[in-house]
Amino acid sequence: MISRDGYLASLWQSTTEQYAPRQDKPALKQFDVIIVGGGITGITTADLLLREGLSCLVLEAKQLCFGTTGGTTAHINTLLDVPYTEIIGNFGLDNAQAVCDACRHGIDSIRSNIKEMNDECGWNECRAFLFAENESEQKELHDITEACRQVGLDPRTVQGIPIPVPFLSAISVGTQAKFHPTRYVQALARRFEEMGGTIVEDCRVTKLVENPKQVEVVTTKATFVAKWIVLATHIPPTINILHMRCTPQRSYAMALKINEAQHFNDLVYDMRDPYHYFRMQQIDGDNFLIAGGKDHKTGHEKNTQNSVRSLESHVRKYFNVESVSNRWSSQYYESADGLPYIGKLPGHSPRVLTATGYGGNGMIYSMIAAKVLRNIVIGQEDGLIELFSPARIKPIAGFKNFAANNIDVVKNLAGKIFKGTDIDQFAGIAPGEGAIAKVEDEKIAVFKDDHGTLHTASATCTHMVARLHGTRLKDPGIVLVTARATMLMEPC
Repeated sequence: MISRDGYLASLWQSTTEQYAPRQDKPALKQFDVIIVGGGITGITTADLLLREGLSCLVLEAKQLCFGTTGGTTAHINTLLDVPYTEIIGNFGLDNAQAVCDACRHGIDSIRSNIKEMNDECGWNECRAFLFAENESEQKELHDITEACRQVGLDPRTVQGIPIPVPFLSAISVGTQAKFHPTRYVQALARRFEEMGGTIVEDCRVTKLVENPKQVEVVTTKATFVAKWIVLATHIPPTINILHMRCTPQRSYAMALKINEAQHFNDLVYDMRDPYHYFRMQQIDGDNFLIAGGKDHKTGHEKNTQNSVRSLESHVRKYFNVESVSNRWSSQYYESADGLPYIGKLPGHSPRVLTATGYGGNGMIYSMIAAKVLRNIVIGQEDGLIELFSPARIKPIAGFKNFAANNIDVVKNLAGKIFKGTDIDQFAGIAPGEGAIAKVEDEKIAVFKDDHGTLHTASATCTHMVARLHGTRLKDPGIVLVTARATMLMEPC
Protein backbone atom coordinates (compact mmCIF):
# COMPACT_ATOMS: atom_id res chain seq x y z
CA MET A 1 0.00 0.00 0.00
CA ILE A 2 1.15 3.55 -0.77
CA SER A 3 1.42 5.75 2.32
CA ARG A 4 -0.56 8.97 2.44
CA ASP A 5 -0.08 12.66 3.17
CA GLY A 6 -3.21 12.50 5.34
CA TYR A 7 -4.63 10.32 8.10
CA LEU A 8 -6.64 8.07 5.79
CA ALA A 9 -5.52 6.20 2.70
CA SER A 10 -7.57 6.56 -0.45
CA LEU A 11 -9.06 3.69 -2.43
CA TRP A 12 -6.20 4.04 -4.94
CA GLN A 13 -3.43 3.98 -2.38
CA SER A 14 -4.85 0.98 -0.52
CA THR A 15 -5.03 -1.02 -3.79
CA THR A 16 -1.54 -0.17 -5.09
CA GLU A 17 1.81 -1.47 -3.94
CA GLN A 18 4.52 1.07 -3.16
CA TYR A 19 6.71 1.89 -6.16
CA ALA A 20 10.33 0.70 -6.13
CA PRO A 21 12.67 2.88 -8.24
CA ARG A 22 15.59 1.21 -9.98
CA GLN A 23 18.21 3.21 -8.11
CA ASP A 24 18.41 5.03 -4.81
CA LYS A 25 21.49 7.21 -5.31
CA PRO A 26 22.14 8.08 -8.96
CA ALA A 27 25.78 8.43 -9.96
CA LEU A 28 24.92 11.20 -12.41
CA LYS A 29 24.58 14.61 -10.72
CA GLN A 30 23.89 16.85 -13.72
CA PHE A 31 20.73 16.71 -15.83
CA ASP A 32 18.94 18.72 -18.46
CA VAL A 33 15.76 18.83 -16.36
CA ILE A 34 14.98 18.06 -12.73
CA ILE A 35 11.32 17.55 -11.87
CA VAL A 36 10.39 17.97 -8.21
CA GLY A 37 7.29 15.94 -7.37
CA GLY A 38 6.28 12.37 -8.17
CA GLY A 39 2.58 12.82 -8.89
CA ILE A 40 0.84 12.64 -12.25
CA THR A 41 2.10 16.08 -13.37
CA GLY A 42 5.72 15.34 -12.50
CA ILE A 43 5.87 11.86 -14.04
CA THR A 44 3.99 12.90 -17.20
CA THR A 45 6.24 15.93 -17.69
CA ALA A 46 9.34 13.80 -17.17
CA ASP A 47 8.08 11.23 -19.68
CA LEU A 48 7.47 13.87 -22.37
CA LEU A 49 10.84 15.58 -21.86
CA LEU A 50 12.72 12.28 -21.93
CA ARG A 51 11.09 11.52 -25.28
CA GLU A 52 12.60 14.79 -26.54
CA GLY A 53 16.06 13.41 -25.80
CA LEU A 54 16.63 15.32 -22.56
CA SER A 55 18.15 13.74 -19.46
CA CYS A 56 15.57 13.88 -16.65
CA LEU A 57 15.60 13.31 -12.90
CA VAL A 58 12.43 13.07 -10.78
CA LEU A 59 12.84 13.86 -7.08
CA GLU A 60 10.03 12.80 -4.73
CA ALA A 61 10.09 13.70 -1.03
CA LYS A 62 8.08 10.59 -0.05
CA GLN A 63 6.78 8.01 -2.52
CA LEU A 64 5.16 8.34 -5.93
CA CYS A 65 1.48 9.33 -5.55
CA PHE A 66 1.91 10.09 -1.85
CA GLY A 67 0.18 13.44 -2.26
CA THR A 68 -2.76 14.83 -4.20
CA THR A 69 -2.55 12.33 -7.08
CA GLY A 70 -3.20 9.62 -4.52
CA GLY A 71 -6.18 11.54 -3.13
CA THR A 72 -7.99 12.32 -6.37
CA THR A 73 -11.33 10.86 -7.45
CA ALA A 74 -9.85 10.55 -10.95
CA HIS A 75 -12.47 12.06 -13.22
CA ILE A 76 -10.99 12.59 -16.70
CA ASN A 77 -13.23 15.14 -18.31
CA THR A 78 -13.76 18.00 -20.71
CA LEU A 79 -16.82 19.11 -18.71
CA LEU A 80 -14.82 21.15 -16.21
CA ASP A 81 -15.58 22.30 -12.66
CA VAL A 82 -15.16 25.92 -13.76
CA PRO A 83 -17.87 26.10 -16.44
CA TYR A 84 -17.16 27.38 -19.93
CA THR A 85 -19.52 30.28 -19.24
CA GLU A 86 -16.94 31.60 -16.78
CA ILE A 87 -13.93 30.78 -18.94
CA ILE A 88 -15.49 32.57 -21.92
CA GLY A 89 -16.35 35.57 -19.72
CA ASN A 90 -12.83 35.81 -18.33
CA PHE A 91 -10.70 34.86 -21.33
CA GLY A 92 -12.87 35.09 -24.45
CA LEU A 93 -14.37 32.44 -26.72
CA ASP A 94 -11.18 31.64 -28.66
CA ASN A 95 -9.25 30.90 -25.49
CA ALA A 96 -12.12 28.87 -24.06
CA GLN A 97 -12.12 26.79 -27.24
CA ALA A 98 -8.36 26.32 -26.86
CA VAL A 99 -8.89 25.05 -23.30
CA CYS A 100 -11.54 22.58 -24.47
CA ASP A 101 -9.29 21.36 -27.31
CA ALA A 102 -6.40 20.93 -24.86
CA CYS A 103 -8.62 18.84 -22.57
CA ARG A 104 -9.58 16.59 -25.48
CA HIS A 105 -5.93 16.17 -26.41
CA GLY A 106 -5.17 15.35 -22.78
CA ILE A 107 -7.67 12.49 -22.83
CA ASP A 108 -6.16 11.28 -26.12
CA SER A 109 -2.70 11.31 -24.52
CA ILE A 110 -3.74 9.16 -21.56
CA ARG A 111 -5.52 6.74 -23.87
CA SER A 112 -2.44 6.52 -26.10
CA ASN A 113 -0.12 5.94 -23.13
CA ILE A 114 -2.27 3.15 -21.77
CA LYS A 115 -2.43 1.46 -25.17
CA GLU A 116 1.34 1.76 -25.64
CA MET A 117 2.11 0.46 -22.14
CA ASN A 118 -0.50 -2.29 -22.43
CA ASP A 119 -1.34 -1.47 -18.84
CA GLU A 120 -4.31 -2.64 -16.80
CA CYS A 121 -5.23 0.53 -14.93
CA GLY A 122 -9.01 0.38 -15.20
CA TRP A 123 -9.31 2.72 -18.19
CA ASN A 124 -12.95 3.13 -19.21
CA GLU A 125 -14.48 5.69 -21.55
CA CYS A 126 -17.88 7.06 -20.63
CA ARG A 127 -20.19 10.08 -20.63
CA ALA A 128 -20.53 12.88 -18.08
CA PHE A 129 -23.92 13.95 -16.74
CA LEU A 130 -24.71 17.32 -15.16
CA PHE A 131 -28.15 17.78 -13.64
CA ALA A 132 -30.25 20.58 -12.10
CA GLU A 133 -32.54 20.09 -9.12
CA ASN A 134 -34.31 23.47 -9.02
CA GLU A 135 -35.26 26.36 -11.29
CA SER A 136 -32.20 28.45 -10.47
CA GLU A 137 -29.92 25.56 -11.40
CA GLN A 138 -31.95 25.00 -14.56
CA LYS A 139 -31.15 28.52 -15.73
CA GLU A 140 -27.48 28.02 -15.00
CA LEU A 141 -27.52 24.64 -16.77
CA HIS A 142 -29.05 26.26 -19.86
CA ASP A 143 -26.22 28.80 -19.98
CA ILE A 144 -23.58 26.11 -19.44
CA THR A 145 -25.10 24.02 -22.24
CA GLU A 146 -24.88 26.92 -24.70
CA ALA A 147 -21.29 27.64 -23.66
CA CYS A 148 -20.38 23.97 -24.15
CA ARG A 149 -21.72 24.15 -27.69
CA GLN A 150 -19.75 27.32 -28.35
CA VAL A 151 -16.43 25.72 -27.38
CA GLY A 152 -17.06 22.63 -29.49
CA LEU A 153 -18.53 20.07 -27.13
CA ASP A 154 -21.73 18.22 -27.99
CA PRO A 155 -23.99 18.51 -24.92
CA ARG A 156 -27.21 16.56 -25.20
CA THR A 157 -30.37 17.14 -23.21
CA VAL A 158 -31.34 13.86 -21.56
CA GLN A 159 -34.46 12.56 -19.87
CA GLY A 160 -32.66 10.31 -17.41
CA ILE A 161 -29.43 10.16 -15.41
CA PRO A 162 -27.51 7.08 -14.19
CA ILE A 163 -28.09 7.64 -10.45
CA PRO A 164 -31.38 7.57 -8.48
CA VAL A 165 -31.51 11.28 -7.63
CA PRO A 166 -34.61 13.36 -8.56
CA PHE A 167 -33.86 16.17 -11.04
CA LEU A 168 -35.58 18.75 -13.25
CA SER A 169 -33.23 18.78 -16.25
CA ALA A 170 -29.90 17.28 -17.28
CA ILE A 171 -27.31 17.14 -20.03
CA SER A 172 -24.66 14.63 -20.99
CA VAL A 173 -21.32 15.06 -22.77
CA GLY A 174 -19.47 12.19 -24.41
CA THR A 175 -15.81 11.13 -24.63
CA GLN A 176 -15.02 11.36 -20.93
CA ALA A 177 -13.08 8.71 -19.04
CA LYS A 178 -11.99 7.21 -15.72
CA PHE A 179 -9.11 5.04 -14.52
CA HIS A 180 -7.05 3.90 -11.54
CA PRO A 181 -4.70 6.91 -11.16
CA THR A 182 -1.92 5.49 -8.99
CA ARG A 183 -1.54 2.35 -11.10
CA TYR A 184 -1.42 4.51 -14.22
CA VAL A 185 1.28 6.79 -12.79
CA GLN A 186 3.36 3.82 -11.66
CA ALA A 187 3.14 2.26 -15.13
CA LEU A 188 4.24 5.57 -16.65
CA ALA A 189 7.10 5.77 -14.15
CA ARG A 190 8.28 2.27 -15.06
CA ARG A 191 8.32 3.17 -18.74
CA PHE A 192 10.19 6.39 -17.94
CA GLU A 193 12.90 4.46 -16.10
CA GLU A 194 13.11 1.80 -18.81
CA MET A 195 13.77 4.56 -21.35
CA GLY A 196 16.65 5.93 -19.26
CA GLY A 197 14.97 8.31 -16.83
CA THR A 198 15.88 8.49 -13.14
CA ILE A 199 13.52 8.56 -10.12
CA VAL A 200 14.69 9.08 -6.54
CA GLU A 201 12.15 8.68 -3.71
CA ASP A 202 12.45 9.77 -0.07
CA CYS A 203 14.55 12.68 -1.33
CA ARG A 204 13.44 16.07 -0.07
CA VAL A 205 14.60 19.21 -1.83
CA THR A 206 15.87 21.65 0.79
CA LYS A 207 17.20 24.52 -1.30
CA LEU A 208 17.41 25.86 -4.84
CA VAL A 209 20.34 28.05 -5.83
CA GLU A 210 19.45 29.89 -9.01
CA ASN A 211 22.10 30.93 -11.51
CA PRO A 212 21.72 32.42 -15.01
CA LYS A 213 22.50 29.17 -16.84
CA GLN A 214 21.52 26.47 -14.34
CA VAL A 215 19.88 25.72 -11.01
CA GLU A 216 21.56 23.87 -8.17
CA VAL A 217 19.20 21.57 -6.30
CA VAL A 218 20.22 20.67 -2.75
CA THR A 219 18.45 17.60 -1.36
CA THR A 220 18.62 15.31 1.65
CA LYS A 221 20.52 12.75 -0.42
CA ALA A 222 22.78 14.74 -2.75
CA THR A 223 23.16 17.99 -4.66
CA PHE A 224 22.14 17.99 -8.32
CA VAL A 225 22.42 20.54 -11.11
CA ALA A 226 20.07 21.10 -14.05
CA LYS A 227 19.38 23.58 -16.82
CA TRP A 228 15.67 23.56 -15.95
CA ILE A 229 13.66 22.91 -12.79
CA VAL A 230 9.98 21.92 -12.81
CA LEU A 231 8.18 22.32 -9.47
CA ALA A 232 5.37 19.78 -9.84
CA THR A 233 4.56 19.97 -6.14
CA HIS A 234 0.86 20.82 -6.16
CA ILE A 235 1.71 24.43 -5.35
CA PRO A 236 5.29 25.78 -5.65
CA PRO A 237 6.93 25.54 -2.21
CA THR A 238 8.57 28.95 -2.41
CA ILE A 239 7.64 32.45 -1.34
CA ASN A 240 5.88 33.67 -4.46
CA ILE A 241 2.82 35.46 -5.76
CA LEU A 242 0.97 32.23 -6.58
CA HIS A 243 0.31 31.72 -2.88
CA MET A 244 -1.72 34.94 -3.05
CA ARG A 245 -3.49 33.94 -6.28
CA CYS A 246 -4.47 30.41 -5.26
CA THR A 247 -7.02 29.37 -2.64
CA PRO A 248 -6.58 26.01 -0.89
CA GLN A 249 -9.75 23.92 -0.85
CA ARG A 250 -10.56 20.67 0.93
CA SER A 251 -12.69 17.99 -0.72
CA TYR A 252 -14.00 14.73 0.76
CA ALA A 253 -14.38 11.34 -0.86
CA MET A 254 -15.37 7.81 -0.07
CA ALA A 255 -15.48 4.42 -1.78
CA LEU A 256 -18.49 2.24 -1.12
CA LYS A 257 -19.93 -1.12 -2.12
CA ILE A 258 -23.53 -0.70 -3.31
CA ASN A 259 -26.27 -3.01 -4.53
CA GLU A 260 -25.35 -4.36 -7.97
CA ALA A 261 -28.65 -3.17 -9.45
CA GLN A 262 -27.48 0.44 -8.88
CA HIS A 263 -24.15 0.08 -10.69
CA PHE A 264 -23.52 2.55 -13.54
CA ASN A 265 -20.69 3.47 -15.91
CA ASP A 266 -20.65 7.26 -16.20
CA LEU A 267 -19.48 10.42 -14.41
CA VAL A 268 -22.29 12.32 -12.66
CA TYR A 269 -22.37 15.80 -11.11
CA ASP A 270 -25.08 17.80 -9.37
CA MET A 271 -25.05 21.62 -9.27
CA ARG A 272 -25.31 22.25 -5.55
CA ASP A 273 -22.91 24.49 -3.68
CA PRO A 274 -20.94 22.62 -2.45
CA TYR A 275 -21.66 20.04 -5.11
CA HIS A 276 -21.51 16.22 -5.21
CA TYR A 277 -19.93 13.97 -7.81
CA PHE A 278 -20.22 10.25 -8.43
CA ARG A 279 -18.63 7.50 -10.46
CA MET A 280 -17.76 3.81 -10.23
CA GLN A 281 -14.50 1.90 -10.62
CA GLN A 282 -13.79 -1.79 -10.92
CA ILE A 283 -10.61 -2.86 -9.13
CA ASP A 284 -9.43 -6.47 -9.10
CA GLY A 285 -12.96 -7.72 -9.77
CA ASP A 286 -14.68 -5.53 -7.16
CA ASN A 287 -16.92 -2.59 -8.06
CA PHE A 288 -16.81 0.57 -5.99
CA LEU A 289 -19.01 3.65 -5.94
CA ILE A 290 -16.77 6.69 -5.52
CA ALA A 291 -18.60 9.73 -4.17
CA GLY A 292 -17.09 13.10 -3.40
CA GLY A 293 -17.95 16.67 -2.50
CA LYS A 294 -18.71 18.90 0.48
CA ASP A 295 -15.77 21.09 -0.58
CA HIS A 296 -14.81 24.10 1.52
CA LYS A 297 -11.89 26.46 1.95
CA THR A 298 -9.12 24.77 3.89
CA GLY A 299 -9.35 25.70 7.55
CA HIS A 300 -12.93 27.00 7.29
CA GLU A 301 -14.62 23.89 8.68
CA LYS A 302 -13.87 23.44 12.37
CA ASN A 303 -15.24 19.90 12.48
CA THR A 304 -14.29 18.13 9.27
CA GLN A 305 -15.98 14.96 10.48
CA ASN A 306 -19.25 16.80 9.88
CA SER A 307 -18.33 17.08 6.20
CA VAL A 308 -17.56 13.37 6.01
CA ARG A 309 -20.78 12.41 7.78
CA SER A 310 -22.80 14.78 5.61
CA LEU A 311 -21.36 13.26 2.42
CA GLU A 312 -22.04 9.73 3.61
CA SER A 313 -25.58 10.65 4.63
CA HIS A 314 -26.21 12.11 1.18
CA VAL A 315 -24.95 8.95 -0.50
CA ARG A 316 -27.01 6.65 1.74
CA LYS A 317 -30.12 8.68 0.96
CA TYR A 318 -30.04 7.53 -2.67
CA PHE A 319 -27.95 4.34 -2.75
CA ASN A 320 -28.31 0.96 -1.09
CA VAL A 321 -24.92 0.93 0.63
CA GLU A 322 -23.54 -2.44 1.66
CA SER A 323 -20.23 -1.22 3.10
CA VAL A 324 -17.74 1.65 3.09
CA SER A 325 -14.18 0.65 2.18
CA ASN A 326 -12.40 4.02 2.27
CA ARG A 327 -12.99 7.54 3.49
CA TRP A 328 -10.45 10.26 2.73
CA SER A 329 -10.00 13.93 1.94
CA SER A 330 -7.64 15.87 -0.28
CA GLN A 331 -6.53 19.43 -0.82
CA TYR A 332 -6.55 21.26 -4.13
CA TYR A 333 -5.91 24.84 -5.19
CA GLU A 334 -8.26 27.14 -7.08
CA SER A 335 -6.83 29.95 -9.16
CA ALA A 336 -8.21 33.47 -8.99
CA ASP A 337 -9.56 33.46 -12.55
CA GLY A 338 -10.57 29.88 -13.25
CA LEU A 339 -7.55 28.57 -15.21
CA PRO A 340 -4.39 26.92 -13.88
CA TYR A 341 -1.01 28.64 -13.64
CA ILE A 342 1.47 26.75 -15.82
CA GLY A 343 4.90 28.03 -16.81
CA LYS A 344 7.70 30.23 -15.51
CA LEU A 345 7.44 30.97 -11.80
CA PRO A 346 7.22 34.76 -11.25
CA GLY A 347 10.01 36.26 -9.18
CA HIS A 348 12.48 33.49 -9.95
CA SER A 349 14.89 32.44 -12.65
CA PRO A 350 13.22 31.86 -16.05
CA ARG A 351 14.55 28.31 -15.69
CA VAL A 352 12.22 27.57 -12.77
CA LEU A 353 8.83 26.30 -13.98
CA THR A 354 5.70 25.30 -12.11
CA ALA A 355 2.09 24.16 -12.48
CA THR A 356 -0.68 24.76 -9.95
CA GLY A 357 -4.26 26.01 -9.51
CA TYR A 358 -5.92 23.01 -11.20
CA GLY A 359 -9.10 23.29 -9.13
CA GLY A 360 -10.95 20.00 -9.09
CA ASN A 361 -9.66 18.92 -12.51
CA GLY A 362 -6.17 17.76 -11.65
CA MET A 363 -6.18 14.69 -13.90
CA ILE A 364 -6.86 16.53 -17.15
CA TYR A 365 -4.94 19.71 -16.31
CA SER A 366 -1.88 17.62 -15.41
CA MET A 367 -1.79 16.41 -19.01
CA ILE A 368 -2.11 19.96 -20.34
CA ALA A 369 0.56 21.17 -17.91
CA ALA A 370 3.03 18.49 -19.00
CA LYS A 371 2.75 19.50 -22.65
CA VAL A 372 2.97 23.23 -21.94
CA LEU A 373 6.02 22.73 -19.72
CA ARG A 374 7.67 20.53 -22.34
CA ASN A 375 7.10 23.15 -25.02
CA ILE A 376 8.64 25.87 -22.86
CA VAL A 377 11.74 23.75 -22.25
CA ILE A 378 12.27 22.77 -25.90
CA GLY A 379 11.35 26.23 -27.19
CA GLN A 380 8.32 25.13 -29.21
CA GLU A 381 5.66 27.73 -29.99
CA ASP A 382 2.40 27.12 -28.19
CA GLY A 383 -0.45 29.57 -27.69
CA LEU A 384 -1.29 27.88 -24.38
CA ILE A 385 1.99 29.14 -22.88
CA GLU A 386 0.68 32.70 -22.72
CA LEU A 387 -2.86 31.66 -21.79
CA PHE A 388 -1.75 29.65 -18.74
CA SER A 389 1.21 31.85 -17.80
CA PRO A 390 1.56 32.32 -14.01
CA ALA A 391 2.59 35.90 -14.76
CA ARG A 392 -0.64 36.73 -16.57
CA ILE A 393 -2.36 39.90 -15.41
CA LYS A 394 -6.13 39.95 -15.68
CA PRO A 395 -7.46 43.12 -14.02
CA ILE A 396 -11.04 41.94 -14.43
CA ALA A 397 -10.91 38.16 -14.63
CA GLY A 398 -10.67 36.77 -11.14
CA PHE A 399 -10.36 40.11 -9.39
CA LYS A 400 -13.39 39.50 -7.20
CA ASN A 401 -12.05 36.10 -6.16
CA PHE A 402 -8.57 37.53 -5.57
CA ALA A 403 -9.95 40.36 -3.45
CA ALA A 404 -12.27 38.05 -1.52
CA ASN A 405 -9.45 35.65 -0.72
CA ASN A 406 -7.23 38.40 0.63
CA ILE A 407 -10.08 40.02 2.55
CA ASP A 408 -10.68 36.60 4.09
CA VAL A 409 -7.06 36.46 5.21
CA VAL A 410 -7.33 39.91 6.74
CA LYS A 411 -10.58 39.01 8.54
CA ASN A 412 -8.87 36.03 10.14
CA LEU A 413 -5.61 37.73 11.01
CA ALA A 414 -6.09 41.48 11.27
CA GLY A 415 -7.67 41.25 14.68
CA LYS A 416 -4.72 39.26 15.95
CA ILE A 417 -2.26 41.77 14.52
CA PHE A 418 -3.85 45.03 15.47
CA LYS A 419 -5.69 44.17 18.67
CA GLY A 420 -3.46 45.52 21.39
CA THR A 421 -0.60 46.11 18.95
CA ASP A 422 0.41 49.58 17.81
CA ILE A 423 0.28 49.79 14.01
CA ASP A 424 3.18 52.26 14.16
CA GLN A 425 5.54 49.33 14.71
CA PHE A 426 5.15 48.44 11.01
CA ALA A 427 6.28 51.90 9.88
CA GLY A 428 9.85 50.64 9.58
CA ILE A 429 8.96 48.25 6.75
CA ALA A 430 9.93 49.79 3.42
CA PRO A 431 7.72 49.40 0.33
CA GLY A 432 8.44 46.07 -1.34
CA GLU A 433 9.66 44.46 1.89
CA GLY A 434 8.08 42.17 4.46
CA ALA A 435 8.35 41.10 8.05
CA ILE A 436 7.45 38.24 10.35
CA ALA A 437 5.65 39.18 13.56
CA LYS A 438 4.79 36.92 16.48
CA VAL A 439 1.42 38.07 17.76
CA GLU A 440 -0.47 36.13 20.43
CA ASP A 441 1.85 33.14 19.86
CA GLU A 442 1.10 33.03 16.13
CA LYS A 443 3.54 34.03 13.43
CA ILE A 444 2.09 36.63 11.06
CA ALA A 445 3.65 37.60 7.73
CA VAL A 446 3.31 41.28 6.88
CA PHE A 447 4.19 42.68 3.46
CA LYS A 448 4.14 46.33 2.34
CA ASP A 449 3.54 46.72 -1.40
CA ASP A 450 4.97 49.47 -3.60
CA HIS A 451 2.02 51.71 -2.73
CA GLY A 452 2.61 51.39 1.00
CA THR A 453 -0.38 49.11 1.65
CA LEU A 454 0.10 46.42 4.29
CA HIS A 455 -0.88 42.83 3.45
CA THR A 456 -1.10 40.07 6.06
CA ALA A 457 -1.05 36.31 6.00
CA SER A 458 -0.30 33.44 8.32
CA ALA A 459 3.40 32.63 8.45
CA THR A 460 2.88 29.20 9.97
CA CYS A 461 2.23 27.19 6.79
CA THR A 462 5.25 24.93 6.38
CA HIS A 463 4.93 24.84 2.62
CA MET A 464 7.51 27.59 2.70
CA VAL A 465 10.10 28.71 5.20
CA ALA A 466 12.41 31.67 4.59
CA ARG A 467 15.76 32.13 6.26
CA LEU A 468 15.44 35.57 7.81
CA HIS A 469 18.47 37.83 7.89
CA GLY A 470 18.60 41.54 8.50
CA THR A 471 17.58 44.17 10.99
CA ARG A 472 14.95 44.05 13.68
CA LEU A 473 12.38 46.79 13.79
CA LYS A 474 11.73 48.72 17.00
CA ASP A 475 9.30 46.03 18.16
CA PRO A 476 11.38 43.00 19.27
CA GLY A 477 8.82 40.65 17.76
CA ILE A 478 9.34 41.97 14.22
CA VAL A 479 12.16 40.80 11.96
CA LEU A 480 12.75 42.40 8.58
CA VAL A 481 12.78 39.92 5.71
CA THR A 482 15.84 40.55 3.56
CA ALA A 483 16.78 37.10 2.26
CA ARG A 484 14.92 36.39 -0.98
CA ALA A 485 17.32 34.09 -2.86
CA THR A 486 17.31 31.22 -0.38
CA MET A 487 14.36 28.87 -0.69
CA LEU A 488 13.67 26.07 1.77
CA MET A 489 11.11 23.42 0.96
CA GLU A 490 9.27 21.73 3.80
CA PRO A 491 6.25 19.42 4.01
CA CYS A 492 2.81 20.75 4.80
